[in-house]
Parts: sequence; C-alpha cells; structure tokens
Amino acid sequence: MNLTQYQTLVFDCDGVVLNSNKVKTDAFFKAALPYGEAAAHKLVDYHVSRGGISRYKKFEWFVQQVVVGKSGPDLSQLLEAYANEVRHGLLTCEIAPGLAELRANTQHCNWLIVSGGDQQELREVFAERGIAKLFDGGIFGSPDSKESILDRELATENIKQPALFLGDSKYDYQAAQTAGLDFIFLSQWSEVKDYQTWCELLGLKIELNVKELV
Repeated sequence: MNLTQYQTLVFDCDGVVLNSNKVKTDAFFKAALPYGEAAAHKLVDYHVSRGGISRYKKFEWFVQQVVVGKSGPDLSQLLEAYANEVRHGLLTCEIAPGLAELRANTQHCNWLIVSGGDQQELREVFAERGIAKLFDGGIFGSPDSKESILDRELATENIKQPALFLGDSKYDYQAAQTAGLDFIFLSQWSEVKDYQTWCELLGLKIELNVKELV
C-alpha cells in the first residue's frame, strides 16, 4: 500500500502493534474476580464495548456503578492487580508482523503510539521488547485521553498533516476523525464484533493487519 502521501503515522497499541486485546480483557476479568464472576463479566463487557478508553475510567465505572457498598479491592488495588496481569502479557504477546519492514518503507514519516494503555507501562514494555526506537515521534497513553494527546501533538507539530491513524476500535476512529486524521481499521486482532458492517456504513478502509500495509 502506498503511504507516501503521509507525513505522520499514528498507531494504536493493543490489537494493532501488539496482539494484546485478549491480554487486557483477561486482566480485567481476573482483577475484578474478587467481587465474583458476574461482576467480573460486567466489567469485561464494559471494557470490550469501549475499546481504547483508559483503564482508569473503566475501573472508576466498576467501583461507582457495579460494586458500590460491596467488600473487596478498592480502586487502587484493582488497578495494581490489573497492571500486574497486563505487564506479563504485554512482554510475551505477538508483535505485529511486518512492523520493521513498514518502518523501513516509511522513513519519511514520523511514527507515534497513541494508546489507551498506561503511558509509562507502554514505554517500559516497548523498550524491553526492542521496538521503542521505531516510534520516533513518541509513545503516549493514559491517563491522557487519545483526543487530548492528538490535540497536543498536532499543536506542537509533532504530528504533521497529512497524517494516518491505524486503529482497531470505534473509539480510535472517533479520535482520529475529531483530530482530522485519515483512518484505516485493522481487523485481525480487533474485538469489534460488527466491524465489517460498521466500516461499510462509514466508508472506512479495512486492512487485515500491519503487514498488509507493507
């Protein structure tokens, strides 16, 4: 695929660069399990339907709406349990095939990660796995929202237009559209069940994975 018209490529992390959507989903379930399976399933459903939103907002919803008045881990303990589960998964899950080849083919582009994942955690994991250097424009995540990150990086011209966002969730598309970035939906590892109908409705381009862009 010809990406020569773009000056910046923005990547989501989970389901795009790393095959980590299931890692996150399983970690939400395990962290919430002290409150019982029914509550844990509610959190998982909430998480999956809001792909790309930060863990902080999801656990706040869980504590404030699902387990109010019940005994169990508090917000900070839930976040810690989740982070411990996620870190191991992020260090061992599959990295997108073709990533290094795409980097070689787009040397004219600035590359950024804009993720709902924890920023410090992402930077440590990417460094440990040897892929941080690919993202010369920086690795960004929560607690800042994707919208605020994109706004900030556009304002400082770290993101130069025309720019392309590679994502796997409806929230990724919404953030890209709000910021004025083109968007391609990567389907292989996405947890969006109705993505084909949704993408067709909006006229969005679908590719299987990063390798298809090489």
